[in-house]
Amino acid sequence: MTRMLLGIAIMALITYVIRVIPITIFRKKINSVLIQSFLYYVPYAVLASLTFPAIFTATGDVVTSTVGTVVALVLAYFDLGLVVVAIGSVLGALLAGVF
Repeated sequence: MTRMLLGIAIMALITYVIRVIPITIFRKKINSVLIQSFLYYVPYAVLASLTFPAIFTATGDVVTSTVGTVVALVLAYFDLGLVVVAIGSVLGALLAGVF
């Protein structure tokens, strides 16, 4: 029990420090366009790097996953809504699995 509580306390401390450091470093408004654009795109890049590898193992078959991904990319390219893209990619993967 002591090891578990110690582990939780260490994880809480690390999480807290990671969130406090940017607040303490960047007290003034950031004027650099380069840094602003970097900070703007970081959440998208992290999300993509975490989810993209899992896309190709989601259905258990690389071919159906790839078809679903391609359908989603094409629908997103044409600025369709998130629901349309999600349903289209699922249907694309489903149809690829049937055939």
